[in-house]
Amino acid sequence: MNLHALRVFYTVAKLGSFSGAAEALFISQPAVSKALKELEYQLNIQLIERASKGKKLTLSEGGQALFEHARSIFAIEKAAIEDIKSRTGLKRGTLVIGTSTTIASYWLPPYLARFCAQFPHIKVEVQVANTAQIEHALLECTIDLALVEGTPTEPHIISKHWQNDLMSVVISSNLKPAKNVKAWLNNQFWLLREPGSGTLEVSVKLLQQHGITAKNCMQLGSNEAIARAVAQGMGVALLPNVVTEDLVQLGKLTRLEQPNDVELSRPLYQLHYKDRPSSHAAQAFEKSLFSE
Repeated sequence: MNLHALRVFYTVAKLGSFSGAAEALFISQPAVSKALKELEYQLNIQLIERASKGKKLTLSEGGQALFEHARSIFAIEKAAIEDIKSRTGLKRGTLVIGTSTTIASYWLPPYLARFCAQFPHIKVEVQVANTAQIEHALLECTIDLALVEGTPTEPHIISKHWQNDLMSVVISSNLKPAKNVKAWLNNQFWLLREPGSGTLEVSVKLLQQHGITAKNCMQLGSNEAIARAVAQGMGVALLPNVVTEDLVQLGKLTRLEQPNDVELSRPLYQLHYKDRPSSHAAQAFEKSLFSE
């Protein structure tokens, strides 16, 4: 298979545009069209549905299958380049970590500090997004590994349990719950995270397990925003203890007591793309995550 033509096809499919692929690959648009025609002729299959002007480019069934293979091939290519660069004993290279806001703010810093002290010549970048966006970034190979709350939905992503994050239902310190707390919570206004957030996924499951449904709710884009909104009396929420600790200490939030045999917590996961071999820097950082 002509790998240049495969790279052209992969870029067209990824960007959804012939002109965008030409610009990204620094070649002309006619050269893009020629490479695709040659690849289709070589494989004897139509890869792209030629849409009318103004309509979105779509892949054929065979084109979608080839796109998945191409993504793995170029992920391995990138890993090979990174591996060769890292052969100098982790004295150079880049590590890109994808993570959620809460993990980036509260859990990740001590691990980053130790890693950067041990490998000062490795450039570390942290991309913060929700779980769904992090999964997409892993598949596109723009990050090396990820730390998230939610479980992956993509079969090409492997997850490993990292640690548990304790959670509590929090209310404004000015609120007084009724004696029947469960019934009272079912009638409260809930503040939740946005779709795609691992916190939202875990919160809904935990609440349902305890017979609570957030019928009346509002969605906010960060746990910190939710915590401060709860402190202002806007509603109630289920949040990680690390997020609410300061506001609890200041007396602005109250954590509802839980029965002794009940622990509200969410698992935190480390993710990586199974079709992409890990670089030496990624392996070293992953080792540090599980060394304690």
